[in-house]
Amino acid sequence: MTTTTPSRGRRRAPTRIERAAGKAAALQKPRVILALLLLLGLTSVMLLDGYLRAEVGGDERVRDGAGSSKVPDKILNGGPIISFRGGQATTTSVPARTIALTFDDGPNPTYTPQVLKILEKYDVPATFFLVGSMVSRYPGIVKDMVDQGNEVGIHTFTHVDLSYQSDARIRREMTQTQLALAGAAGITTTLFRAPYSSETDAIDNYSWPVYKKLGEEGYTSVFVDTDSDDWKKPGVSKIVKWATPSGTSGASVLMHDAGGDREQTVKALPEYIEKMRAKGYTFTTISGVIEAQNTAARAGQQANAPAGAGGQLQGGNRNGTDRLQAAHREATGTTLYEGKALVVAVAVAEYTVPTLSVGLVIVGVAVMGRFGMMLILARRHYRLRNKRRFSWGPTVTRPVTVIVPAYNEKECIANTLQSLAKSTHPIEIVVVDDGSTDGTSEIAREAARSLGMTNVRVIRQENAGKPAALNNGVRSASHDIVVMMDGDTVFEPDTVRQLVQPFANPEVGAVAGNAKVGNRDTVIGAWQHIEYVMGFNLDRRMYDLLRCMPTIPGAIGAFRREAVLQVGGMSEDTLAEDTDITIAMHRAGWRVVYQEHARAWTEAPGSLKQLWSQRYRWSYGTMQALWKHRKSLTDKGPSGRFGRVGMPLVVIFQIVTPVFAPLIDVFTAYSMIFVDFQAALYAWLAVLGVQLVCAAYAFKLDKEKYRYLLMMPLQQLAYRQMMYLVLIHSCITALTGGRLRWQKLKRTGEVGTPAGVN
Repeated sequence: MTTTTPSRGRRRAPTRIERAAGKAAALQKPRVILALLLLLGLTSVMLLDGYLRAEVGGDERVRDGAGSSKVPDKILNGGPIISFRGGQATTTSVPARTIALTFDDGPNPTYTPQVLKILEKYDVPATFFLVGSMVSRYPGIVKDMVDQGNEVGIHTFTHVDLSYQSDARIRREMTQTQLALAGAAGITTTLFRAPYSSETDAIDNYSWPVYKKLGEEGYTSVFVDTDSDDWKKPGVSKIVKWATPSGTSGASVLMHDAGGDREQTVKALPEYIEKMRAKGYTFTTISGVIEAQNTAARAGQQANAPAGAGGQLQGGNRNGTDRLQAAHREATGTTLYEGKALVVAVAVAEYTVPTLSVGLVIVGVAVMGRFGMMLILARRHYRLRNKRRFSWGPTVTRPVTVIVPAYNEKECIANTLQSLAKSTHPIEIVVVDDGSTDGTSEIAREAARSLGMTNVRVIRQENAGKPAALNNGVRSASHDIVVMMDGDTVFEPDTVRQLVQPFANPEVGAVAGNAKVGNRDTVIGAWQHIEYVMGFNLDRRMYDLLRCMPTIPGAIGAFRREAVLQVGGMSEDTLAEDTDITIAMHRAGWRVVYQEHARAWTEAPGSLKQLWSQRYRWSYGTMQALWKHRKSLTDKGPSGRFGRVGMPLVVIFQIVTPVFAPLIDVFTAYSMIFVDFQAALYAWLAVLGVQLVCAAYAFKLDKEKYRYLLMMPLQQLAYRQMMYLVLIHSCITALTGGRLRWQKLKRTGEVGTPAGVN
């Protein structure tokens, strides 16, 4: 056993890299917050889109036959327009030979523009009672509607029966629709028509308080005299017939430009206009009706006097000389800006949610495709490697060097050396103490002495990071094959022998071993155990068969010394030096394989904080390594195989798919809460079932106990979400810059030499 100790001197000043590391570490919390904000933003966008489509907060209840004992007779028997002045309700009837043409439920991107085109052609104004959610989704149509001289009113924001709603909900339905109108056309309105309303004689004891309250706030409630019942799609002739008032009576006529298939309405509208004009009728708006009554009252005329105001209002607005109808108010100040903000937010949701839905389909296909590939290729790999005639070549028996980089590993280093002392393959051990402050090197020397190990060298160096420690070990190695392991890892007696056998093939430059979680008896440990067996080792079988292994795990890997030196050793350019060198060896033309029978037991992070730190380093480091070796995409020949096959697979399966995988959970949770709980639950269980099948097969291949799979549902609900956040955090870091040095996790030393494997 030999020891190399650097000269001691004054405490050195932090290097530029260390200062950068400190700065990057200080930026981690804001990046985590940003990652959480991104998920919060996604959830908010989905909730907004769901609210617009009445999936969130929708209420399909409609009252019928509630009685009208509390409604004044003059209202039940009055005209279709109810206003409140001085706390008193008054009604207004449509003058004779006058039609106040009204449309409900719009705007609709298909039918409303067609209706507007017909109205413009015949120079007819109309009053549109708009649903606020539709206004916010199609603001351009509303602006065209108002600019054309038509009048608009409120039909609530989500088309709910207000008689069921609280005062707060009623106020919200009205206010949000006003904001939508302000954002779309720069106006607000005083007109209101309740969903599911009809003639005034249908007002009941539940709806009357709503009209009264809104009337006291300045709203004019509008009902109908004649209903076309076009929503029943009875045919053009019946729509025209049912919309025609009897004799010469004036009427508030109801049609629909949205809420379903309105092709018959569009076809009936020109025929209806021509028919009514042939009978001597004129068309006006609801404001035109009110103005006609006011004009008649001032002139001392009877209520059924001919209405001239309608025609005047109609002509003036259609020429665009007076943009505001009498019921319209110009939106200003806070209302205007809040309205514009609402329209912008809805536009974002309208664009984002369909895009995310497409992304969800792509992610779902990619996830299921990955599962299928892993099962098929892992099975083929297992059969190939376990055939009796399979051999890497002549048995490798020559000694190898085991390099153990260590930084403050006082809890684990003795167990590591103890496991290596039982190796069935001849080895030398090089422990590289990277400036530990806890006496790691002294513990290593003492452990070697107590075990009678004469094949151990302990090298001390100033703290320079894990890559530097590994490179120091490679330079100091006495043999042409080097095995690299972590200072918190233990090997089985046969591990090294199994690990080096592939080097009988001269094309092999590196071998990945089978890392196992030793501390798997905790919840966090069990979750990581499932991930290691299913995600890491099943993946490695697939990548091995495709000859594009992306990573030699730091816990257990073997290399030809000449290959390591050929690619420049372990690089400090990335946080994932293991992935970096693996890709570099592919590009140098070496073959990288997986040896599932070479098993190492490592101590996985024991807390969520440590787990986050480790996985952040892994995922961010992988991104760095992929970006560093992006030119592998254009490499030719065998050295370009990783770029052609491995790079796309890693990017799709380890970065892109996991980044968008939260969509599955977010959409599932959304569907369970707001759409169809049972269907969403079955879909989630189906995906979980597929994952369980894959995990069970992976456990079978690795001869693991199935009882740990009982933790898998909980893993999917909690652990997986954390991994998503870690990856999003890594993506944000990749976009904003920054890097970290070799991070030290807190160890307990509880993983000792395995005595029975499972």
